[in-house]
Amino acid sequence: MMQSEGRDRLLRVIKEIAAGNYSNEIIELTGPGYDPEVRELAEAVGMMMVKIEAREFHLEQLNEQIRNDTLNTVTAVAHALGARDTYTEGHGERVSIYAERLAQRIGLDEHEVERIRIAGMLHDIGKIGFSDLIFSNEDTDISKDMLLEIRSHPQWGYDILRNLTFLGPALEYVYAHHERLDGNGYPRGLCEDQIPLGARILAVADCFDAMTTDRSYQKGKTPQEAFAILGKIAGSALDPDIVDAFFDEIEDNGMAE
Repeated sequence: MMQSEGRDRLLRVIKEIAAGNYSNEIIELTGPGYDPEVRELAEAVGMMMVKIEAREFHLEQLNEQIRNDTLNTVTAVAHALGARDTYTEGHGERVSIYAERLAQRIGLDEHEVERIRIAGMLHDIGKIGFSDLIFSNEDTDISKDMLLEIRSHPQWGYDILRNLTFLGPALEYVYAHHERLDGNGYPRGLCEDQIPLGARILAVADCFDAMTTDRSYQKGKTPQEAFAILGKIAGSALDPDIVDAFFDEIEDNGMAE
């Protein structure tokens, strides 16, 4: 091969590598068909590319470890709610299980299923900001101040998690899980398609678990009783298609432990 052709190809491949487009073409330029100078430069660039890829892989592993450690810490904070309110202990885990199963049932991809699972685990983390008065209340009648606290927890949860950029769309699911299709939800009054699908899934799972577990102010309902209530608010508060899919999921695979 002509010396100029080899150099031209080498220059093109180096430019591609500099742009982040790694390929094995640089290895071909180390072959016997090329001028020794081209081969020597190609070998040096090839070694540099291998070292860069190794460092990038190490950084990816490190970032994944940091992500997992951070997520574990935040999840532990969410679990700490159980120490303040025994009635909601395990609620986040069950909502996470229901939401994950529901996301799988309606055919979402594995990455979206994982985001929804994480959002389910963290959806009530804003309740960390509740006063002891909220947790000790055993009456269905609550004051305006207490109601304001309760309606603030999605915003507080968003504020706690907002800098964890690796959460991606899961952050918005936490933020919007108390919005309603009719626009009467909180904290932003979103309606219909303004509410992300992940948040609509969480809303159904959250409502069902809240109704079927014992609380300070009520005895847990049977699944059939909860289904009846969910059916009544489907279309106004909850996504009716998600509610129908959830009915099928519980009938087929039962309740979370």
